[in-house]
Amino acid sequence: MKVLGHKIELLTGLLLHDVTMAGLQELRFPEEKPLLRGQDVTELENSDAFLSAVDTDWKEHDIETPYGLLHVVIRGSPKGNRPAILTYHDVGLNHKLCFNTFFNFEDMQEITKHFVVCHVDAPGQQVGASQFPQGYQFPSMEQLAAMLPSVVQHFGFKYVIGIGVGAGAYVLAKFALIFPDLVEGLVLMNIDPNGKGWIDWAATKLSGLTSTLPDTVLSHLFSQEELVNNTELVQSYRQQIGNVVNQANLQLFWNMYNSRRDLDINRPGTVPNAKTLRCPVMLVVGDNAPAEDGVVECNSKLDPTTTTFLKMADSGGLPQVTQPGKLTEAFKYFLQGMGYIAYLKDRRLSGGAVPSASMTRLARSRTASLTSASSVDGSRPQACTHSESSEGLGQVNHTMEVSC
Repeated sequence: MKVLGHKIELLTGLLLHDVTMAGLQELRFPEEKPLLRGQDVTELENSDAFLSAVDTDWKEHDIETPYGLLHVVIRGSPKGNRPAILTYHDVGLNHKLCFNTFFNFEDMQEITKHFVVCHVDAPGQQVGASQFPQGYQFPSMEQLAAMLPSVVQHFGFKYVIGIGVGAGAYVLAKFALIFPDLVEGLVLMNIDPNGKGWIDWAATKLSGLTSTLPDTVLSHLFSQEELVNNTELVQSYRQQIGNVVNQANLQLFWNMYNSRRDLDINRPGTVPNAKTLRCPVMLVVGDNAPAEDGVVECNSKLDPTTTTFLKMADSGGLPQVTQPGKLTEAFKYFLQGMGYIAYLKDRRLSGGAVPSASMTRLARSRTASLTSASSVDGSRPQACTHSESSEGLGQVNHTMEVSC
């Protein structure tokens, strides 16, 4: 009996050891560091990479608005007359899943440390959000836009530079149309200015009957080619959408986005009293993105003198995730076009002095109808209406289309 008991004890110990080792293998500790230039995208394709945070000084707020509470995460404080960078994510995501890779990118941090950064989560889409009660009416896309002035007022922003993706890009565009004085510039990725026709609506309904909600949303985020060929990234987002975002709340947001109206914009001079975005706009889409046609049409409806169309090569539905370096560089030149210039460290330089990182107002010559700005905290710069020369992407600032 003693021998048998010893064998059982030994066997139990081995089993506990195996279980413990298996548990340790499953437990992953994300390394908190920014994405380095040249890092393979597969290194981002584990679920922890999307939710890890480099900075510890992000503060969460729940802000009262006319249409309910809005969850906001902010870093920094307003700096004089300098605008805040305000982001709005796509449907199916939240600010972490949508923007962590981009804002944790090393070069992007060199830019954003000179601005207050404000991430907005659509109602009920943040990590750990409680499920809305039965019968809750999710805000319309117009109401989502009308919630943002409460954020601007709460933090004392004078105006913002918006970065939106998909549904978030639509919300920010609507915000700029309703409250143009609060928006200095917009970066709109994967924007579709068109509401769904009844055929599209029926197809969406049919897809919802035959597919799970995460899979339905994935077809909005990724192209068919990406769904087939980039399976690791797609699978990671499938898990995150299913596990991190409350599914009932997501369904409400998804239904509201698919019932949106056409964005009421037209190129100036094409129709009487045409409405358009008055601020500088950079439209961004991957060359293999499901939203490509919508972004092209949006470009045709905006003022070409204040609009840059950036089509990113080797990029699909989430360029801020798969091509953060290219997008960061484009964003830097976009800021230059509005009157800001960043002297950033360039790790590609082999030697010599590199200017320390700083952000200053760019003094620019203007035509008689425009003014010059020369101080960091001076008056709000006017929109640029002509091309400005610089290196790389700067040579094509405010042109119709840029491929990179």
